Amino acid sequence: MSELLQAYWPAIVAALVIGLLIAWYVFHASRKTRVTGTSRDVLDEGADRAARNDALIDLGQTVPQPDPVVPPATPVGIAGAGEAVSAASQSAQAKADDLTAIKGLGPKLQTQLHELGVTSFAQIASWDDAEIDRIDAQLGRFQGRIRRDDWVGQARLLAQGKSDEFADRYGATS
Repeated sequence: MSELLQAYWPAIVAALVIGLLIAWYVFHASRKTRVTGTSRDVLDEGADRAARNDALIDLGQTVPQPDPVVPPATPVGIAGAGEAVSAASQSAQAKADDLTAIKGLGPKLQTQLHELGVTSFAQIASWDDAEIDRIDAQLGRFQGRIRRDDWVGQARLLAQGKSDEFADRYGATS
């Protein structure tokens, strides 16, 4: 065996060197390149604690907080004032239509519209472009639904009681 090693030692060393080069290439050449930056943000984990905390506090102050909704107070000490308020709210609810009959308008949107004072098909049917833009801007993630689903056209038919024409054009009401 030692005679064999003495005779072929240059070939064995060359094979060993080639094997090491291939192993190095496989393990190191396939690694992804790392991007390292020299600039640090004050919100990075390694940043100075005081600067990081100040930045987080300042960040919280830039977020606008919504104003709390305060319901109108019922006048106290006036006889019958509470009854008048409840009668007015009952009549408003009696005139309120089921806005979910409009295709593309679900319960969540109906609640948003009620908060904006929209409760009937007649109101929606009378919207012009400016009013559509005003309401649409307040719908949040539902923006664009008014025109895309043709709420004004649907409300016009529903306000006029044309349920057959509504069903032909938009499908049966749910």
